[in-house]
Amino acid sequence: MNLNEKILVIGASENIERYSNKAIHLFKKKQFNHIFAFGLKKGNVASIEIDTEWNYAPKSIDTISLYVGAANQAFYIDKILSLQPKRVIFNPGTENQDFEAQLIAQNTIAEEACTLVLLNLGIF
Repeated sequence: MNLNEKILVIGASENIERYSNKAIHLFKKKQFNHIFAFGLKKGNVASIEIDTEWNYAPKSIDTISLYVGAANQAFYIDKILSLQPKRVIFNPGTENQDFEAQLIAQNTIAEEACTLVLLNLGIF
């Protein structure tokens, strides 16, 4: 694991029952240094502010952990593509074949996996 990797959690929530919330806490526990969170409501998770305005520059994020279902991804697709991340993790329930194909076409890894499992196994 590269603890200096820049991680963006999309679909971040203060709700402790949400997997995005659990992921942010686990990133912190695993001592990742650069964690960003984007969500619909301002808030704070594990001392990470949830951004509600998209202010990310291209190539400023290495990995995106996606917690927004395919039906609600339209708002994010162009924004994520413009970031040119190295990898986008489609957590369970977020799989989107068309979006994944667009990412692969721009040489971004589109990975259908569970961030929590990857982190707990030490293979993130």
